[in-house]
Amino acid sequence: MTYQEQYERKKGSLSQALELIQSNDVICLGGDCNEPMMFAGQLHTIAPRVENVQVIKSRIGEYPFLTMPGMAGHIQTNGFFFGKGFVEGVPQDNVQLLVSDLRDYADNLVEHRPCNVFVISVGPMDAAGNFHVGMSLLWEKEQFAAILEKPNHRIILEVNAQQPRVCSGLTIALEDVTMLYEVDEPLPILNEPLNPLAVDGMSEDSQVNRAIARNVSSLIQDGDCIQLGVGPLSADIADCLKSRNDLGLHTVMITKELLDLIDLGVITGREKNLDNEKHVFTFAGGDEALYERLSHTPNLAIRPASYVADPTVIARIHNMVAVNTLVEMDLTGQVCAESIGPKQLSGAGATCDFALGAIHARGGRSILAFPSRSASGVSKIQGMLHVGAAVSIPRNYVDYIVTEYGVAAMRGRSVWERSQALVAIAHPDVRDDLTEYAHKNHYF
Repeated sequence: MTYQEQYERKKGSLSQALELIQSNDVICLGGDCNEPMMFAGQLHTIAPRVENVQVIKSRIGEYPFLTMPGMAGHIQTNGFFFGKGFVEGVPQDNVQLLVSDLRDYADNLVEHRPCNVFVISVGPMDAAGNFHVGMSLLWEKEQFAAILEKPNHRIILEVNAQQPRVCSGLTIALEDVTMLYEVDEPLPILNEPLNPLAVDGMSEDSQVNRAIARNVSSLIQDGDCIQLGVGPLSADIADCLKSRNDLGLHTVMITKELLDLIDLGVITGREKNLDNEKHVFTFAGGDEALYERLSHTPNLAIRPASYVADPTVIARIHNMVAVNTLVEMDLTGQVCAESIGPKQLSGAGATCDFALGAIHARGGRSILAFPSRSASGVSKIQGMLHVGAAVSIPRNYVDYIVTEYGVAAMRGRSVWERSQALVAIAHPDVRDDLTEYAHKNHYF
């Protein structure tokens, strides 16, 4: 039987794929741009006939199974990193946060929350009877292998003609597929910051962004290997790096700005001692133009998050510079990058992974960059974190702090020295209050 004949035998419809889901199933969806959007958009329709279905998914989408009342007890969603749909689902008791650093997502699922159903968006089958996953490797590689070992497993593919192919991702053989169905849908547009609150106000004042970006770029030298996030500030930082030479790339999310630096010859990877001349990432996010470019950009290499965000791997990269942001921090250096008080808005992601790895790399630096206050005027440097705030990076792993007012070096500094340095780069309107708090608590 030819591959095409096997393909036709396994081909069904979306409704037939949904019929394969049973009570007590634990479903793992492909992450971000490999998320099966048509499947997720209709999953709520099976709620009346199932109980205790668990779903593991990434941050994207505002699907009815996340946000609709009445899902609790029928379809429960779990995620390591909240997006808008997750936040909307919390009051409905539809979602729960899985607490983990990015590098451990896959291991935590395999060991503590094993799944038996895998549903993922892939590109069309190749001539060898394989499907390719090239847009996200948050947990996909490890989960796929583990699910195949389950006696009651199902592998469901949403075959999307618009999925680009990126080398070195996950390969799924047709023989392992339970059912597939075809769609022809644009990939999700992922231009927004991973944590909108963490960069609140950055797009409001371009002069502030540019000042921060200049301060960040002063810490990045020719030949460094960078990790950079997404959002207006990251775009400005990338712009300030256009005069650098032979940068390397080892990052979680590949963005338009990073592809631009590759095209300009700024990012070459020639100085990388690990994955030399390879531009390493874990998932892609942007618009249709970015997705089209992925297939034509040489030396891109998608790697699992368990590799990219492993601090021991990051620590092996000479001159590794990690650039991230935060929601708030206190005067001793504790960092919250995922919640406002107890209200979960995102997740830890790889923030701590890269902070820990970068400071242990030879010549490495970890940078946290942000405007001194939010658009609503709240200082991001506080005497103490708000009650209930998650500590995303312990103060022991904090290195450079950057605002529009300057750079504060934290590593090797006492609380006295740290708090003085942070007051100096806080917004002028709050410096007196921060100083008073520091005196009251004998920081300086």
